[in-house]
Amino acid sequence: MQGIDKTFAAVLGKPLILHTLSVFLNCSDIQKIVLVMPESNLEKGRYLINERIGAGRVTLCAGGDRRQDSAAKGLNALGPCDLVAVHDGARPCLSPDTLSNALSDAKRYGNAVVAVPVTDTVKRADSEGFISTRVSREGLWAMQTPQVFPYKVLRHAYREVRQNVTDDASMMDRLGVKVKLTLGDPTNLKVTNPGDLRLAEMILKARRGELTDRY
Repeated sequence: MQGIDKTFAAVLGKPLILHTLSVFLNCSDIQKIVLVMPESNLEKGRYLINERIGAGRVTLCAGGDRRQDSAAKGLNALGPCDLVAVHDGARPCLSPDTLSNALSDAKRYGNAVVAVPVTDTVKRADSEGFISTRVSREGLWAMQTPQVFPYKVLRHAYREVRQNVTDDASMMDRLGVKVKLTLGDPTNLKVTNPGDLRLAEMILKARRGELTDRY
C-alpha cells in the first residue's frame, strides 16, 4: 500500500473500515461485532468508532502476529455464541445479499464460505517464470469472506491448527471438516494496493442508491 494504512484510507470521504462495518451494522442477524486491529491502531480506531458509530456497538481488540492469531483473539473477545462470520476488514464492498446468503447457508449446512468461480485461465510457472503447465479451472473457486462457522468449531480449529493458514477454510480443510461454498461477488474485492481504493470507490458509488448507512 506504499505506506498507506488501508484501514483508515479515505473511500468516498470516509475511512475504509466504516464501509466494511456498515454492512454488518445494518444486518439484523448480526448480534455482536468485534473489530481486530494492530495494537498501534487501537486508540485511533476507538476514537473513530465512538465518533462515527457510537460507543458499545463495536468491540475493539488487539490482534496477534498471524492472521489466525488475530482471529483467535477476536473470537475470545466475542465470547460464546452460535455462528461466527469472520470477514476481512479490507473488503469494504461486501453486499448485504452476499452476507445474508452466507448466513443462510451456514444455518442450513453448518458452515459457509463466500467464494467465486475462477474464470481466468490459470497457468503454473517454473522457478524462472516460464509457463510449465496449464491448470484446469474446472471446479476451482477463489475464496473470499465472510467465512461462517460455529463458534465451537472455530475455537477448536484455532487451538489445533499450528501451521500458517491464509483463511479459516484452510484450517477446516486440515481438520477434515467439509465446507459449503456460497456464491460470492467479484466486486467483493480485498484492498491490497492503492489502485484498489479507486476501484472500491467506483463499486460503492454505483450502489449508492441501494445502501443506507445508519450511522
